[in-house]
Amino acid sequence: MAWNEPGGNNNDPWKNRGGKEQGPPDIDDVLKNLFGKFGKGGDGGSGSSSGPSLTGKSIALILGLIFLIYAASGIYTIKEAERGVILRFGEFHSLATPGLQWRLRFIDEVYPVNIQTIRALASSGSMLTEDENVVSVEMEVQYRVVDPAQWMFAVVNPEQSLSQAFDSAIRYVVGHSRMDDVLTEGREVARQRVLEELQSIVDPYQMGVAVVDLNFTNARPPEQVRDAFDDAIAAQEDEERFIREAEAYAREIEPRARAQVNRMNEEAQAYKERSILEAQGEVARFEELLPQYEAAPDVTRQRIYLETMESVFSNTTKVMIDTEGSGNMMYLPLDKIMERQGVAPSTGARGALENLRNQGADLQNQLPQNIINGRTSSRSGRN
Repeated sequence: MAWNEPGGNNNDPWKNRGGKEQGPPDIDDVLKNLFGKFGKGGDGGSGSSSGPSLTGKSIALILGLIFLIYAASGIYTIKEAERGVILRFGEFHSLATPGLQWRLRFIDEVYPVNIQTIRALASSGSMLTEDENVVSVEMEVQYRVVDPAQWMFAVVNPEQSLSQAFDSAIRYVVGHSRMDDVLTEGREVARQRVLEELQSIVDPYQMGVAVVDLNFTNARPPEQVRDAFDDAIAAQEDEERFIREAEAYAREIEPRARAQVNRMNEEAQAYKERSILEAQGEVARFEELLPQYEAAPDVTRQRIYLETMESVFSNTTKVMIDTEGSGNMMYLPLDKIMERQGVAPSTGARGALENLRNQGADLQNQLPQNIINGRTSSRSGRN
């Protein structure tokens, strides 16, 4: 049963008395009761019979409490990577530095803006090149906020404006480039041109951003001709690889070739000096023989001939013997004779003859008599 129905207990939640019209309590009564509690006893306990009254001390206490709450509510913190944009009555006032700050509550508004984070923005689409080919380009720009006030108030939506400027820069550069420049060797040049074009578009708007870097995420031909372009790109990469390998080989072989040239020059110089010295020695030797030759020409000539033939025959295992009077040239294969006799041949004709001499009469019996006579006469002539 409700409290105000007939026969109820009449438990009025607003405690209306005297049979007055039921309803919420008067706000003045509520405030008077509240202030009366703070001012009770403020006059030294000599309160009147009409109830507690609000004193100046109570009002000062209330105002001080309200001021403390207001002051505490204005404290805020700006992080190290941020700057605070302070608006006073909706208008830009100043920038707040990192640390603990205070503002006028209900008067100032603070919006922190991160100025150290590198932000990224991507763009992609199919574009027409200068040589009337269609390419699909995907690029990404990295930027950073350098002026928080300009970033918030220069344009309505800075990120959307930067995205539109980025798209415009890409389409302008791709439209003034050939397809091969965008897909293969000219990508770095195209990237740099897009970066410069984007910066030239953003600067007049004073958006408070700085473009940090810009990269090609992907650049590819249409699906219908992708295989052919992949083959062309692979061939170009092979060409560059072969060029680098050739340059590396040239850098490797050139020092060795220079060293070989230097060595050949030194050997040629040494050979030249040796030849000169040998020639000078021969000249000196013939100059020493000249007095002997003038004294006995025939003997000196014969001795020189014999010494020369001895030097020549010492380097061969075959001997040619000219028999006197017969006009025949005899060939003496000493090495074959040594092999049949089971004797290891010595180096040169002199060693072979020494081996023959040691064998004794058995070997002499195998030689023709005219050869023996010719050798005997030759030996006696030498003596």
